[in-house]
Amino acid sequence: MIRSFFTLFGLFFSVSRIFAVVQIVAVENFYGKVAKQIGGSSVAVASILRNPNQNPHEFQTDAATVKAIAGADILIYNGLGYDDWVEKLLRVNGKPYCVAIKVADLIKVRMGRNPHIWYDPETMSVLAARLAQILDKSAAAEAFEKSMQPLREKISDLREKTFGLKVTATESIFGYMARSLGWEMLNYDYQQTVVNNAEPCFQQSVNFERALTEGQAKVLFYNSQVQNPSAKRMQSIAKRHRIAVVGITETQPYHFPRYVDWMLWELSMIEEVLGLK
Repeated sequence: MIRSFFTLFGLFFSVSRIFAVVQIVAVENFYGKVAKQIGGSSVAVASILRNPNQNPHEFQTDAATVKAIAGADILIYNGLGYDDWVEKLLRVNGKPYCVAIKVADLIKVRMGRNPHIWYDPETMSVLAARLAQILDKSAAAEAFEKSMQPLREKISDLREKTFGLKVTATESIFGYMARSLGWEMLNYDYQQTVVNNAEPCFQQSVNFERALTEGQAKVLFYNSQVQNPSAKRMQSIAKRHRIAVVGITETQPYHFPRYVDWMLWELSMIEEVLGLK
């Protein structure tokens, strides 16, 4: 049964490559950028969450979203509660042979963990390899890894210079990158509470403010796509105590053609505020 499914699956993609481009829908645009790097002209990629000025957590599905998912040969989504609405639409409207890639399952991250897994470059390499396998694009996977090399070098260099640096954030977006850099992320409980759309408790807020007023954290990261009173207050406290404040985006900005360009730009900003450039 399993073998016959994959036989049909392989036949489907062989035929689709002959007669038409493969339709890939990525819920998050950074996954869509990776898909386009791998698929090239043999795929058409549409991304649903692509506006860097919009809060992804406030996204509401519409007719265009339903239509996009209904036409997908390959659907890529994050998982971990970040885009729960996808699976319902896929069950009701998806093509019979649509290949659904839940990235969290691909990298074996369980529910309850930090959902912002795309801030770990290794996540993107795993996704690229999977897409290359599906699309029979091994050369594209090699090219993708080569394009990621400057980012790996930048992370290695910054890690060597700043290992053990204590930082904090109003949301858990930067958590995986901070880990790659060898940094200590403070106030993680506060960040996860915010991600779960809850209000941090009194003690979490007190600990966060203390990390800033006592100079424990050297950098405060905030989500530039989400500005709430609590985040603004923490930024204000950080600035008063001369803590570096860095705004990062949850969605890849339009003007970066590749994931690697986006990450290199953010790390360059961080180098600048740390006085390393």
